[in-house]
Amino acid sequence: MDWKELEAVTFLSRLSKSELQKLARWTDEVSVGEGHELATEGRFAHEFFVIEEGSAAVIQNGERVGDLGPGDFFGEIGLLETDRRTASVVALTPMRLIVMFQREFNQMEREMPAVADRLRAAIRARLAEA
Repeated sequence: MDWKELEAVTFLSRLSKSELQKLARWTDEVSVGEGHELATEGRFAHEFFVIEEGSAAVIQNGERVGDLGPGDFFGEIGLLETDRRTASVVALTPMRLIVMFQREFNQMEREMPAVADRLRAAIRARLAEA
């Protein structure tokens, strides 16, 4: 993945060029169609997503509890706090996403703890809203 695309992600924008280049080696870009289920509530979490384009619905206990769009991310709670998904996420439109799998996420957490700390802060903010 091109590190310059990561620079456009709000919570990553303060990282240095070398940090973004390192992070880019651990990420991939994927495209999915409308209706694609990106995460399933209760299933094991194996990846973290950042939305580049498109929108998705967040569904918890069968009810739509929120919407996500460009710049939003999800999957971090399952990787950092629990081992299972706390909600389902379904594409409302065709989407382009940045994805990082658990092994690379764990490596990022060890080698770039400041990024992991930003994700933990976002988790705390999300849980406080709930």
